[in-house]
Amino acid sequence: MEFSKLSLAFTCLMALGFVLPSHAQDSPQDYLDAHNTARAAVGVGPMTWDDTVAAYAQNYANQRIGDCNLVHSDGPYGENLAWSSGDLSGTDAVKMWVDEKADYDYGSNTCAPNKVCGHYTQVVWRNSVRLGCAKVRCNSGGTFIGCNYDPPGNYVGEKPY
Repeated sequence: MEFSKLSLAFTCLMALGFVLPSHAQDSPQDYLDAHNTARAAVGVGPMTWDDTVAAYAQNYANQRIGDCNLVHSDGPYGENLAWSSGDLSGTDAVKMWVDEKADYDYGSNTCAPNKVCGHYTQVVWRNSVRLGCAKVRCNSGGTFIGCNYDPPGNYVGEKPY
């Protein structure tokens, strides 16, 4: 199963453009809890917060302040990105990624036709055990959130769990 980074970014942009403002929940524990709840639901062990991965996520999020564009960093980690024209909490971003589960077929290890599910599979990727996330308010007033995963997931031909 291969997920195009451009396709993922475009899908994020389209999906998140309709997210309503929310009360921020953006502590490391908030991000971890949201990820680990989804992982536990499919029998995958919990992730831990990693300050090095989080620093990478923050550095990259800072680079997006000027444009808020959903462009992947192409760095050494797995990565999920989210954007909203208003405020967006980290837990809401993770929920949106996890909601892609409805479009993922574990048996065939594929997404439903014309759907994206690579954000979900990265969240629950069994070998991704270290997490770091960051959030910035963009100059446009929008919100950019990035989570990075170490080691990365979504390898072609491999199931996430």
